[in-house]
Amino acid sequence: MKRYSKVCLGGTFDQIHLGHKSLLEMAFSLSDNVIIGLTTNKRANKNRNKEYLHTYQDRYSSLEDYLLGSFKGKYSIVELDDDWGPGIFDKDLEAIIVSEETEKVAFELNKNRKLRDLEELKIVTIPLILAKDNKKISSTRIRNNEIDINGNKA
Repeated sequence: MKRYSKVCLGGTFDQIHLGHKSLLEMAFSLSDNVIIGLTTNKRANKNRNKEYLHTYQDRYSSLEDYLLGSFKGKYSIVELDDDWGPGIFDKDLEAIIVSEETEKVAFELNKNRKLRDLEELKIVTIPLILAKDNKKISSTRIRNNEIDINGNKA
């Protein structure tokens, strides 16, 4: 039996890399019901300096292909246009899966859940996944041809 009945996580998932895989593996190891917030085009491009990102639909398709080939369990991919997504209102959620880099967002989410008289989510934080050069793996670094999706030098 899984530890939580329903968990959530979120991201841009522009290039599915080891960091994304680690988040998803943790989510599906803890629950058979995973809600994945996928940032909208508008949200994904916020605070980015003209980086080329795949469209929401392309990112959705890539994420879904990966999920179908990798995990059993119920999941849904929902549009994420803010920091909270369904985490702010879904009373059935029990935990949120985040990286060390995004943990502060989960603390803020819990503050907002309390204001709505909802239970705080258990925050499950996974460590950042480092590339072979000991810097974090990111879609930006992959797009810039610094590393590949496995963290190897490109």
